[in-house]
Amino acid sequence: MKPILVIGSLNMDFVVQTDKLPLPGETVKGRDFSTIPGGKGANQAVAAARLGGRVRMAGRVGQDGFGRTLTEGLSSAGVDAGRVSPTSGVATGVALILVEREGQNQITIAAGANDRLEPADLEPAFQDFSQGLVLLQLESPLQTVEAAVRLARGHEATTILDPAPAAALPQTLLSNLDFLTPNETEAQQLLGEPPGEIGLDEAPALGRRLLELGPDTVVLKLGDKGAWVVNRQLSRHFPAYPVKAADTTAAGDTFNGALAVRLAEGGSLPRAIEFANAAALSVTRAGAQASIPSRSRVDRFLGEHRG
Repeated sequence: MKPILVIGSLNMDFVVQTDKLPLPGETVKGRDFSTIPGGKGANQAVAAARLGGRVRMAGRVGQDGFGRTLTEGLSSAGVDAGRVSPTSGVATGVALILVEREGQNQITIAAGANDRLEPADLEPAFQDFSQGLVLLQLESPLQTVEAAVRLARGHEATTILDPAPAAALPQTLLSNLDFLTPNETEAQQLLGEPPGEIGLDEAPALGRRLLELGPDTVVLKLGDKGAWVVNRQLSRHFPAYPVKAADTTAAGDTFNGALAVRLAEGGSLPRAIEFANAAALSVTRAGAQASIPSRSRVDRFLGEHRG
């Protein structure tokens, strides 16, 4: 199996369950509160490790209790956290998450130490690393993400960018990506369009337009409608598997971690997407990293739904 390197964020999530998400200026009564390890980078690292990958992570946390908890959580999940650096003078990143009864959420992030991850921090992470897969997100400084893509090219690695939180991205970055994996909102942001739900009839054209931005392959994540994959040889819909959503937090991160694992194992792109869709089992449980399923659970689920 090829190695997987995750470069990105670690946050402590403050999660409140509520019957409805508030409108602007509205106060609503919540139900349950919990603190849960999260951050898109850490979520993807834990997902890849729990699903059978050989994973290391590079990132930054504060010199505080949250930072220690997050780093220890990575290690206990099987992630090599030796390139996660405690940082003085800044707090560990946090996310404030509201989750309503139907599973939808609202998230606000205070980046903290994540904003201190610099290009110079990446060289140690790439030591003894080649021909693997590099998972990236946008909760780190953009210059660091760009540097990671350049280093990945130099180490013959495959790059997978989850463009979240949604942002406009430079052509120089997009044209050096192997995989771009936006959800609907992120795809529209990249194309300068207003947000809105994307129908399956619109997905192929949207995917082609994203492909024209430069990546080799676009994986358009469509939530409960599955994923649409577009590259120079393929334009295909991969339906979602039927599950009852309790909390969609980290669903996209679990998808990306699963995609990387199956590709690292030498699986074909269609098989990798099917595996990543099956990992959507994460939405059936509350929390970010706590909801990520094991490899045996995903394999069993796939076996039940393929036959």
